[in-house]
Amino acid sequence: MLVFWDQKLVILATPKTGSTAIEAALESMATMAIQRPPALKHTSVARFHRFIGPYLEAASGSRFTVVALMREPRDWLGSWFRYRQRDDIPDQARSTAGMTFDTFVRDWCADPQPAHAAVGTQSRFLAPKADKGLDHLFRYEEIDHFVDFLEDRLDCEIILPRLNVSPHAALDLAPGTEAMLRKAAARDFALYETLQPAAI
Repeated sequence: MLVFWDQKLVILATPKTGSTAIEAALESMATMAIQRPPALKHTSVARFHRFIGPYLEAASGSRFTVVALMREPRDWLGSWFRYRQRDDIPDQARSTAGMTFDTFVRDWCADPQPAHAAVGTQSRFLAPKADKGLDHLFRYEEIDHFVDFLEDRLDCEIILPRLNVSPHAALDLAPGTEAMLRKAAARDFALYETLQPAAI
């Protein structure tokens, strides 16, 4: 999470949407950069508006614009699957090494989820608290629109480095698994489909 005091701007770090690269590019300009632990770095919309937002607004006397990125839901799960295939995963119960993406997605759709598939949902992370949500939500796949917004707001050129890239892996799904995912992640797919560049 990055806070820009003078510009009254907050960038929330949706997991698996390039937050490490965004922080690397903008940390030196930010008033506050929370990068660890993950629970604080990836502060959700609801938690921001419950805990951090009120403090910032009380201290500054102004409202902050809150923005974030969202990744296409199937691709988002693919990023988690590939990330957890790395050899250096500390908790092997969370590793997806030796597993197919199809198995991972089926496990993510299960209730309860096994540890390797317990990655949450973007719709829950991005859900508003009461009537307070995001001011702008951008598609990760169209990150150039997000960069354009930031360049205008921060009045600088932004070049995002390529960091924290997950290893390559096949992301094939059987038709039955695809249908299961569409049902289990219906809220995520619906939210993603509302994000049109022309409306931003």
